[in-house]
Amino acid sequence: MNLLVFLHDAFGGFGGISRFNRDLLAGLCAAPGVVAVTALPRLAPGPPEAMPAKLDFRRDGLGGRARYLLAAFRLMLRRQSDIVLCCHLRLLPLAWLAARWQGASLVLVIFGIDAWERPRNRLVSLLLPQVDRVLSISRVTTERFAAWSGFPPKAILELPPCIDLAGFSPGPRDPALEARYGLEGKRVVMTFGRLVSQARAKGMDEVLAVMPALLARQPDLTYLIAGDGPDRSRLEGLARSPALDGHVVFTGRIDEAEKAAHYRLADVYAMPSRGEGFGIVLLEAMACGVPVIASSRDGGRDAARDGRLGRLVDPDDPAALESAIVAALDQPKAVPEGLDFFSLAAFRGRVADLLPTLARRRSAR
Repeated sequence: MNLLVFLHDAFGGFGGISRFNRDLLAGLCAAPGVVAVTALPRLAPGPPEAMPAKLDFRRDGLGGRARYLLAAFRLMLRRQSDIVLCCHLRLLPLAWLAARWQGASLVLVIFGIDAWERPRNRLVSLLLPQVDRVLSISRVTTERFAAWSGFPPKAILELPPCIDLAGFSPGPRDPALEARYGLEGKRVVMTFGRLVSQARAKGMDEVLAVMPALLARQPDLTYLIAGDGPDRSRLEGLARSPALDGHVVFTGRIDEAEKAAHYRLADVYAMPSRGEGFGIVLLEAMACGVPVIASSRDGGRDAARDGRLGRLVDPDDPAALESAIVAALDQPKAVPEGLDFFSLAAFRGRVADLLPTLARRRSAR
């Protein structure tokens, strides 16, 4: 079986979607019966990374739309595929053309807010009936995509993200990081993510809003906002209020090699979000033994397994968020039992199990 994958980024990319794409490509390469996987990314901003032997991760499509289209057409003409995976709705017209040209099955992968509402590009909506399978990372993405697309939820396959448990584990705080952020002797609530204004989706505003009440109970509390992005200046403005002055720290962008050490600074990981398709950062925090608070309104409920691995709160309920953080601060740090549901081995097993279904054409249903 040969696979062709169109995607925005994976190896050399940043964020949860690029991480999922890396894991998916590696899982496909490890699956029995797969001969080769060819991936065409639009972006690869980071340094080169080690890749699976069966993966041809092509860089001739980098550098703009024209180069990407040219590289895609070359692949359509030169390589025969059994499955074409489209890892973003925007790329569906190109992926559809490749699948149609090669007689391959067409699989659409959906993540979060990219697929929660009908896209502006009408061609994408018109092509959706030509998709053979849809692969979703969470129930909320399945439900919201089905609501506008017409796909029945039972026809959408789910593949939750995973975490390499060998790369994230509990441990003591790094004294150098404590000193860098002035956290010596502090209790720490943490949120990690790209700071973007779109829907203010990570829940940082909600945590900032309850911090004054939390500080009345716990004066040594600090809110650590990890990550960077265009919304940082607005959040910093909120943090300069007299009630929060000196109790909010911004780390800026964190290198992958330092992520686990940053999670270990935290006593609680809180992400009462509205726009998470899943929330891989929740898994990373849990793997480092940090109690997590996730949202009941988005994919965080899947990451917390409906409350079995972490607390769920409604981001519109400040009192519930405050109570959840207080309770989590009293909870001993430990890896929750059942986190191995999201292990790398479990993920690769799911990919291998799904492949025969993904390979079936619409006429074979």
